[in-house]
Amino acid sequence: MSVLMVNEHADFKTLKELLGATDGNLASHTKALEKAEYILVEKQFIGRKPNTRYSATKLGKAEFKKHIEALEKLIKKT
Repeated sequence: MSVLMVNEHADFKTLKELLGATDGNLASHTKALEKAEYILVEKQFIGRKPNTRYSATKLGKAEFKKHIEALEKLIKKT
C-alpha cells in the first residue's frame, strides 16, 4: 500500500511490477484491502483494454500511518 501513499493511484500492472507479485497473489491482497475499505478500486477501459486502478481511502491512509508508527516503535526498542 505504500505505493498508493506516494501516488494518488496505481494500476494493477504498476503494482504487480513494483511488488513482484503474481496476478493471483496481487488480486487476493487487493480484494482483502478493498473489503477492509483501505483502498478504492476503479475499473475502466483505456481504448479497448481493461484497466483497474487503486487508490487509498482516508481509512487506509490512517491505518497505514498507524502501522508505520508501530514498526518504528519496534525498531527503536531493538
